[in-house]
Amino acid sequence: MSASTAIVTGASQGIGRATAIRLARDVQSLVLVARSREHLQETAEAVQAQGAKALIIDLDLADKTAAKAVVEQTLAAFGRIDALINIAGAVPQIDLFEMTDGQWDDGMALKLHGARRLTIEAWPALKQAKGSVVFTSGNSAIFPKAPYAAVGTINAAIAALAKAFADRGIDEGVQVNSVLPGPVMTGRRRSYLERWAPRHGMTVEEATEHFPREAGIARYGTPEEIAELMAFLVSPAARWMTGSMLRMDGGEVKSV
Repeated sequence: MSASTAIVTGASQGIGRATAIRLARDVQSLVLVARSREHLQETAEAVQAQGAKALIIDLDLADKTAAKAVVEQTLAAFGRIDALINIAGAVPQIDLFEMTDGQWDDGMALKLHGARRLTIEAWPALKQAKGSVVFTSGNSAIFPKAPYAAVGTINAAIAALAKAFADRGIDEGVQVNSVLPGPVMTGRRRSYLERWAPRHGMTVEEATEHFPREAGIARYGTPEEIAELMAFLVSPAARWMTGSMLRMDGGEVKSV
């Protein structure tokens, strides 16, 4: 067993949900964090079906008080934190010249600062357990573009933040890495395609086929594929890996 207790944020859907369900094969207890209690309950049922315990915490990590509450509830329930997987957060895809200061702030509030605060709050318990942290960035960190400048910028900041935590973790026994997924077919991406397709004279099916070709990949990734990478990163087999940015994107990024 790679860990006793793991916290997974964004566990109500997509990559977060898939990661929680995958980790239920490896850990004794999972703490599931997101805003939607109803969807978290569905994840919890899937986790429990695999034999792990599940604690639901329905909080918005953009709230500055949420991180402390998550750590306190986790330690009260399970007494330790062995792994923290920061997945929560979506950044709006708005053009560089159209995005307002408020939209920039909202984009950073959850994915960057929510993960930063939670990692800091959990750090003493992670030090005690010699635990692991994973931050979720995105491959747009490597090639930020004007039409979705905030996505690339904030993802790059998250990757840098993970390296800073990893630097501290070398001395304090906490392993920290970041994952940079490419185009993954999630419910959020399907909703985006449903809005995008009619505006560009396409059916949803045509739009779904169009994007992988435009990205130069064979197909979309699945949440379950990213979940396998997350599980590896908090496993004993990956223990010597720290400060790494692991890109999993079907070959979309062609640079070395």
